[in-house]
Amino acid sequence: MIRSLRTAATGMEAMQLYMDNISNNLSNLHTNGYKRTRVEFQELMYQAIREPGVRNFEGSMAPAGIEVGLGVKPGATMRVFEQGSPNRTENAMDVAISGEGFFQITMPDGSINYTRDGGFKLSSDGTLITSSGFIVHPQVTLPEGAQEFQVEPDGRISVMLPGEVISTDIGQFELVKFINPAGLRSLGGNLFGETSASGVPVAALPGEDGMGTLMHKYVESSNVQIVDEMVSMIAAQRAYEIVSKAITTSEEMLQTANNLKR
Repeated sequence: MIRSLRTAATGMEAMQLYMDNISNNLSNLHTNGYKRTRVEFQELMYQAIREPGVRNFEGSMAPAGIEVGLGVKPGATMRVFEQGSPNRTENAMDVAISGEGFFQITMPDGSINYTRDGGFKLSSDGTLITSSGFIVHPQVTLPEGAQEFQVEPDGRISVMLPGEVISTDIGQFELVKFINPAGLRSLGGNLFGETSASGVPVAALPGEDGMGTLMHKYVESSNVQIVDEMVSMIAAQRAYEIVSKAITTSEEMLQTANNLKR
């Protein structure tokens, strides 16, 4: 009977993690470029009371064994990189990726991280940066007096300089993709980091080699579907209640056994 208590406890812990994941998804419903996560569970080891195929006392072979499962454990939290809806902002610095790819961001230590959040800003010297102040890679700096900042679908960046009648190219967005984007490490701040599971980044210009194109004056919204998350929340709550009932029932059975009298 003690086995059932421990097994049910693993189920309650698993549902708590499931609920934590749902809460995080809902909390980031309006986070630019956020990619929802889902929890995948795995069954724990089994206690084999009798192996399949073992011969009984009469010499015949048992067609099935007796195995008792010991519960559940979280196997992974998978990041789902589905495209989020593009939102029109009319902000000249906003850029969304339509399709596959990540923007590259230079960190203070010189390393490169990656993001789908294209809500960029300008620093005091005209350099294109993220909302957290990190520089976009390759670095783009607007000349003094530049106007009509424009980003083409292929990543070309152009402005209109004072006294000019034709726009001037000042930079180029470059995107990267990964063989296994689900293997990226979540760093917070809408950033991802490369890992051995994700593979090395493959760089290309927007629209080339299967890379997505850019949408100027748009940002990519979160791909969280609130209805799906609410349904999952109800399922997690019901599962938690049912598993807790198993603990209550096991405790009542133990109490009954303890109260037996000869």
